[in-house]
Amino acid sequence: MSVTIKSQREIELMRESCRILGEVHDALSKIIAPGISTKEIDIEGEKLIRSYGCVPNFLHYNGFPASICVSVNDEVVHGIPNKKKILKEGDIVSLDCGLIYKGYHSDAARTYGVGKISDEAQKLIDVTKQSFFEGIKYAKAGNHLYDISNAIDDYVTPFGYGIVRDLVGHGIGTSLHEDPQIPNFRQKRHGILLEPGMTLAVEPMINMGTWEVCWEDDDWTVVTEDGSLSAHYENTILITEGEPEILTLGNK
Repeated sequence: MSVTIKSQREIELMRESCRILGEVHDALSKIIAPGISTKEIDIEGEKLIRSYGCVPNFLHYNGFPASICVSVNDEVVHGIPNKKKILKEGDIVSLDCGLIYKGYHSDAARTYGVGKISDEAQKLIDVTKQSFFEGIKYAKAGNHLYDISNAIDDYVTPFGYGIVRDLVGHGIGTSLHEDPQIPNFRQKRHGILLEPGMTLAVEPMINMGTWEVCWEDDDWTVVTEDGSLSAHYENTILITEGEPEILTLGNK
């Protein structure tokens, strides 16, 4: 395993890449409403990314046909935008996207309610988001990588939710996916020691029911095995000498 330690110059480029992505997410959050198609979200997202002089890093990545992964209800991740897929009141939708700024990648995801949603759906979204923050309490130099994984699991499991195991977080930098892999569920080993200059994409994916997932026929869209709702929350973070720096938060 080769985990890159970013130089100060690289950290500044990562900060800018991630700052822009945070603004893209802020803007996309404002268009989520009943009646919009998932394809419209993708078109707007790509337009926003390119307006900053950046490139959407998901577009054509291993053949993915869009700039924004738009996953609705039981879709966990990698939902392919479609003009015929229209969001309706009560849905939940996850937007996962990233961009490249001067050769450096950023990656972040959010789950939103569409109009008025059920209390159960809102709780799933809230727990998923909070699990990220519980995890990164341990994202400090001198701690082990799987301290993050274990903290996410310790927070989520008492709610009775399923933590997706087939998909994990990752390192990020000049490539979208770098070492190390970052599970969101409890590990028996400690994992690597965290060092200042590491940039990581921490991304809990939490299901209301079972943790098990399957892939649809398009070979991209991941759905819950039992048809239950799924939520996703992700930020790119920087390991520092002290508290971790969340690079993709945006203005919200």
